Amino acid sequence: MWTAEQRARHKVSRPKERRGYPTDIGDKEWKLVEPLLPGAARTGRPRKTALREVINAVRYLVRSGCEWRMLPNDFPPYQTVYYWFRRVMRRFLFRTIHDLALRLDRMREQREVVPSAGIVDSQSVKAPGARERGYDAHKKISDESDTSRSIPMVDCWR
Repeated sequence: MWTAEQRARHKVSRPKERRGYPTDIGDKEWKLVEPLLPGAARTGRPRKTALREVINAVRYLVRSGCEWRMLPNDFPPYQTVYYWFRRVMRRFLFRTIHDLALRLDRMREQREVVPSAGIVDSQSVKAPGARERGYDAHKKISDESDTSRSIPMVDCWR
């Protein structure tokens, strides 16, 4: 007959359910991303790792900035995550997923799908319209042809 001590010794321990991280992909996002990812192979051994967990691990890595080997134990082994990361990167899927998410966000906000504006930094704007040559952040830079303002060379190796 089983005793409480024997039951405790033979109890099957189930892995704890993962609590989740703020970087985990949501169900709606996953439904959009899942068709873009590679499917299961027709031959060979079945896949053990869920691709959703791999994507969650990559998102965690990008957000936290940690090293591959420092990946928490809640995720698949870092070697597996790195393998899938390289495989997905070779297919430019992250770029495709980013572009798709950007377009969906713009559509949801009722904006044009493709942005119509560009970003130009202030130096690019100022340079062509400058009236006088040699100004950089309000500092006068001497012109090579103007010798009256140039600083004489001093031989400091005497």
